[in-house]
Amino acid sequence: MTRSDLLGALERLTRPRVLVLGDLILDRYTCGDAQRVSQEAPIVVLRADERKAQLGGAANVCQMLRGLEATVTCAGVVGNDDAGRQMRTLLKEAGVDCSPIVCDNARPTTVKERFVGRAGGRHPNQIVRVDTECCDPLSATVERKLLDLATEQLAAYDALLISDYAKGVCTPKLLRGLIQAARDAKIPVLVDPRRDGGFDRYRGATLIKPNRAETAAAVGQRIDSGDDAREAGRKLCRRLAVEMAVITLDRDGMALVRHDGTSQLVPTTVRSVYDITGAGDMVLATLGACLAGGVAIEDAVRLANVTAGLEVQRPGTAVVTRDEIQAELASTQRLGSRKVVDCQTAARLAEEHRSRGETIVFTNGCFDLLHVGHLQVLAESAAHGDVLVVGVNSDSSVRRLKGSARPIINERDRAALLAALGCVDYVVVYEDDTPHPLLHAIRPDVLVKGGTYALDEVVGHEVVESYGGRVAVTGTIDGISTTRIVESLNREAPQASTPSPIAKPLETEVDDPPENTKPLRRAG
Repeated sequence: MTRSDLLGALERLTRPRVLVLGDLILDRYTCGDAQRVSQEAPIVVLRADERKAQLGGAANVCQMLRGLEATVTCAGVVGNDDAGRQMRTLLKEAGVDCSPIVCDNARPTTVKERFVGRAGGRHPNQIVRVDTECCDPLSATVERKLLDLATEQLAAYDALLISDYAKGVCTPKLLRGLIQAARDAKIPVLVDPRRDGGFDRYRGATLIKPNRAETAAAVGQRIDSGDDAREAGRKLCRRLAVEMAVITLDRDGMALVRHDGTSQLVPTTVRSVYDITGAGDMVLATLGACLAGGVAIEDAVRLANVTAGLEVQRPGTAVVTRDEIQAELASTQRLGSRKVVDCQTAARLAEEHRSRGETIVFTNGCFDLLHVGHLQVLAESAAHGDVLVVGVNSDSSVRRLKGSARPIINERDRAALLAALGCVDYVVVYEDDTPHPLLHAIRPDVLVKGGTYALDEVVGHEVVESYGGRVAVTGTIDGISTTRIVESLNREAPQASTPSPIAKPLETEVDDPPENTKPLRRAG
């Protein structure tokens, strides 16, 4: 199975209707600087500058399904409190139907509140987490009401997903009734099980998706190899009468085991891992969307492997979209294309990096006939921060600014060459003659330009400075520019009866910054 085949499977994926039942969790974050110790006690003082809330647990599975373009309904329980109301609001903003959510006055909404501190310019770290929750099983009244609401229109869905975080919602009686109703309606049931065992409550489901540790606890054996995972999966299928088990093995990928004993291992791609939060939810959402949308289980597992890989590269719980999966699968088709993103994606990624305390740097230009002068500018730009975003003028933009003979290298290849450089993190091709729209969207901390400009001559300086960013100018290498390289080639090329496509006289330039409309100043 090649990535090209997976692209085809992704394109065939329909927009299924999915019902998600489980523990709804609200993740709250208080972030700020933590650079001193309190005089009152030996504790860190957090100077808060940001507060935010995100969906967690089964609610996070819902928003990840929405990213995969599924139609989603959420069934669960919240308390009669501000957190419960905020939960409903966030779900509705994500486009999730909340009608089967039950309000239980006797229990609070589950909240995990994290206090995150930054110090010394390093990545932020959690200082403490405060949980508000009730893990007691639902009362008989709430249990019956939730079961009735969840099964009322069950036949209208293409799949049922159960996300059990052991907070008391997924009671054995509730799950038995719901799984049986789904089986009667011939709807696949996929389960992300609780961590503390008790898997018998999932008996009769279509698929169970435990991780390495959960599987080991359930079957009473270590999972150190692919063969261990296969054997454990067979035990789970037999004991629970499930059709298949997908065991996630972190760095070792996933093991797919069927009830008939057949199995296969799907290796993962080596990645830099920033945060494993939400990876399990992403796998469940992907498997559910795929099985509900008509994708074969083998392809579903491989796609889930890809989406989980994208998830762990981001802080917290981040929604992975179909477009991002498609870009990831296509990334091996062209050099460096994984780094080539559109403006909207670049803005989102910049915000994710910024939330880690990283500095975003932006530079831009034509970068036609990539040369050592460009490399110096890019290397110096990258040194100003942690993440370098490069804006590249499109072919039509270059023609407007440089003349009909340019560019020599098309925009797709210019972007790929830049993306292949280690100092470049993201590349965005833009149509405008100036980078202003990109600057407004990405909001870099530092705008860098190569040349002999004064800071107030750098196009876009007013945008970046308006929100507190800064501008920097790098050095240049004398005598190096695309224009001079082209002129040299034209002088040395043999004369021909037909003009060379690059033989048209070009304006003199220092470092190809096409969007700078002010004349370049030369040293000396």
